[in-house]
Amino acid sequence: DVQLVESGGGSVQAGGSLRLSCVASGLRACMGWFRQAPGKEREGDAGIYRSGDITYYANSVKGRFTISRDNAKNTVYLQMNSLKPEDTAMYYCAANSLVPCGDWRGYNYWGQGTQVTVS
Repeated sequence: DVQLVESGGGSVQAGGSLRLSCVASGLRACMGWFRQAPGKEREGDAGIYRSGDITYYANSVKGRFTISRDNAKNTVYLQMNSLKPEDTAMYYCAANSLVPCGDWRGYNYWGQGTQVTVS
């Protein structure tokens, strides 16, 4: 089993930045970040392969969000820049032992989430 704990959420003005962190009890081949806004389904934002050099992004966040991982620290990050009000959501860290990491349906371990509010 994998335990995931997110942190770094908060409130920020439009155009601002936040950095989310996810500490895992053990990293899997694919680590990802998802969001879920009120009344909407959970959707994938970013995924990263074990090596750290293969990443996947949803079109809505390309060029604004950057996912990275530090395998030595069992930590995954999501740097979020140029935030928009529509980025407001609960953000979840997720893990997946199967590739490709851009297949959002494959993620089967989830954290409790961290709230991001952009005004």
